[in-house]
Amino acid sequence: MEAKTEKDESKGYSLYPYQKEAIEKLFNRLSKVEQNHNLLFQLPTGGGKTIIFSEIAKKYIQEKKKKVLILTHRIELSVQTSRALEATGVKNTIINSKSKSAEEHEGFDCFVAMVETLNNRLDEDDAYIDNIGLVIIDEAHYNSFRKLFKFFENVNMLGVTATPLSSNMNLPLYENYDELVTGASIASLIEDEYLSDASTFSYDVNLRTLKVGVSGDFTVASSDKLYGQFMMLEKLLNAYEEKCKGKKTLIFNSGIQTSLEVYKYFKEEGYDNIKHLDSTYSDTDRKEVLDWFHNTPNAVLTSVGILTTGFDEPTVESIILNRATRSLTLYHQMCGRGSRVYKDKKKFTIIDLGNNAQRFGLWQEGIDWHMVFKFPNRFLEGIFNREKELMMSQPYEMPDDVKDQFASYDHDDPFNMVEMHKYCIDNHLKPIQAIDFSIEDHLAMIVDNARDYWEGRDLQKLLADDIKHRIKQYSYCIAKSTDNYQQWLFETYNRKLQLELRKALPMGDDED
Repeated sequence: MEAKTEKDESKGYSLYPYQKEAIEKLFNRLSKVEQNHNLLFQLPTGGGKTIIFSEIAKKYIQEKKKKVLILTHRIELSVQTSRALEATGVKNTIINSKSKSAEEHEGFDCFVAMVETLNNRLDEDDAYIDNIGLVIIDEAHYNSFRKLFKFFENVNMLGVTATPLSSNMNLPLYENYDELVTGASIASLIEDEYLSDASTFSYDVNLRTLKVGVSGDFTVASSDKLYGQFMMLEKLLNAYEEKCKGKKTLIFNSGIQTSLEVYKYFKEEGYDNIKHLDSTYSDTDRKEVLDWFHNTPNAVLTSVGILTTGFDEPTVESIILNRATRSLTLYHQMCGRGSRVYKDKKKFTIIDLGNNAQRFGLWQEGIDWHMVFKFPNRFLEGIFNREKELMMSQPYEMPDDVKDQFASYDHDDPFNMVEMHKYCIDNHLKPIQAIDFSIEDHLAMIVDNARDYWEGRDLQKLLADDIKHRIKQYSYCIAKSTDNYQQWLFETYNRKLQLELRKALPMGDDED
């Protein structure tokens, strides 16, 4: 169960006021709408969504005399949901891979099923389960549930999620749900002490090398390449030692390779209180690691993906986002893993190593979920434009081996194309003069470190990535970012820089 609960001898828990209010609001709405009207319910991670929809299932069965189907996307969530229903007093059965015939489920009014399993059964027999009046969809932002909608066209559907934003921008939730009902906000749950408050510490990371994949999020390969570097491992360890040392800490990574590098680096630095966990672990090994994590006060668990949903460990005191994500849902899921109230724990720490708080705002900040639901593209466009501005304003981070070739240059105060473009505009200069100032900067860097023209040409080649980054910044400033234009500008830039090198440096003994 997701939220803290008070013991009650009759059913093991009692409902909190905001949960009672949500149940009443949702059930009243379900009672008034037509059979094919679908509701989407939003409540933050840790607010007790499972408890709420279990109570609704019980009430629906009792009052409507129809059956309820609850859909999940992972087997662990199916088991958790079944247990929550039992605690509520709802007799239920799980439809799993071993379930073959409809007769096995006779005598039950509530069914819990995974998407793929039920889809296979219904493809074989669309009357596999009957008299369903309400379908409840847990983690409704996942698109895998859509394939089942065709089997339940004349029933009510209730989707529940912490973030009413589809996992696929091309398949918005408003296409399948008629309206959004919101529950208590994160801020109000913190104020009433149902959730712990978060202190977020952001460590600036240059994400220039990250690539966006077909899913819309940063690719695992580019993330592993960035976060597996010694510089990033060192930054992670420093952040841990500064803000999290001695606290139970959960580290989220994008890829398995990064998580293993984190584990190895911590061990090399003398930390024996760390373990690694990913989706390749067997159920037995996973249980062993999670038991260790639960029972070790200062444990550090570095993981990949597997603990973002269906994982409830209220003793977590620190969350480290050792990754960047463009998914608002994932951001909230990761942060929410530390929000459980436990004994005297009223606050937890978030270390952000992916500029995520700059992208989405602080975890506890309010979001207009109705706007997100109705206009998801507009919402995401605003986020990604802000992210683009962020990335464009970041200077190029020169590799250490290249820095060594330009020892006299002030690497702590690098040239910033965005600021230079603004300077040109403010002083009534042509925007293209920002490029000329940049060429002058690179010329000075080379001349200070080369004995002749030929050494200068070699140094110019080392600056290719820096030149490309400045050109991207300039293209963004003038809103002209086509690949062809940037390639033309890159070639023109290098040609001009080469001509200036000929004027500034002696030719030496080598021939062209």
